[in-house]
Amino acid sequence: MFGILASIVDGLLIGSVYGMAAMGLTLIWGVMNVVNLTHGAMIVAGMFALFLISGQLGISPYTAVPPVAVAGFGAGVLIYWLSVHRMIGRPPLMSLLSTFSVNMVLIGLGTALWGTALFNIEVSLPGISFGDYTFPGTHLMAAALTGLIAVLLFLFLQKTRSGKAIRAVAGNREAAELVGIPTTRVLALAFGLGVALACVSGALIATMFPFTVLSGNAYQLKSFVVTILGGLGNPAGAFLGGIALGLIEGLATPFMPVSWTSIIEFVVFVLVLIAFPRGLFNFTFRRS
Repeated sequence: MFGILASIVDGLLIGSVYGMAAMGLTLIWGVMNVVNLTHGAMIVAGMFALFLISGQLGISPYTAVPPVAVAGFGAGVLIYWLSVHRMIGRPPLMSLLSTFSVNMVLIGLGTALWGTALFNIEVSLPGISFGDYTFPGTHLMAAALTGLIAVLLFLFLQKTRSGKAIRAVAGNREAAELVGIPTTRVLALAFGLGVALACVSGALIATMFPFTVLSGNAYQLKSFVVTILGGLGNPAGAFLGGIALGLIEGLATPFMPVSWTSIIEFVVFVLVLIAFPRGLFNFTFRRS
């Protein structure tokens, strides 16, 4: 019984990181109705950015997280102007294909530079022991940082002028333009924030697990599951959905092979989509 409880707690810790990744995906959808298929590639970009920055500068991986966030934001703004800006207001398939094309380019570049070899970031961080089980320090630190980032994002969206502008554009872009909000810049800001969240989540995942250039596919699929659990366009719900997905993984791991976990996740995905099409946590940041 203690082993099951420990697995559940560990699943919740990892689930918080899933939630932060999905927050980036659902923020972009909520503001501009764009499904960002570069999401998985940017998660991997965060992994390799942390690997390179911490390795080249010889600093702690956690010290390298802020530069990864800044670089991710810049990359997101660039991707917005190159592939998304002209697709706003067009049929959803256009933006889907556009971001998918950028995703394939990024994966191709990554494969050309690093192949599909397995990478690992050495992190020395003491864990916390309860009985015969030790919760890894990397998992605890990742959960603490994601909780902090979730709170900061909430405060940014609710309290700052830029955050209120994002919410206004998400609610009604035409009305926001009428009151003088520069909606194009706000869309670029929202896309940059979404990609920054994906990169930071990738960086934190890299402190916990080995990774390859192709690792983003699995985490992108998890992000879609979490987004549906939390409700489309709902960053707070996405964070809670990530924790729920981690709980599912924690409950399943002691009783069945790891390969079955993804099957259970997608069964839950389909059931939620049928029974709760607006998600389990269907409040939205668009409301004041």
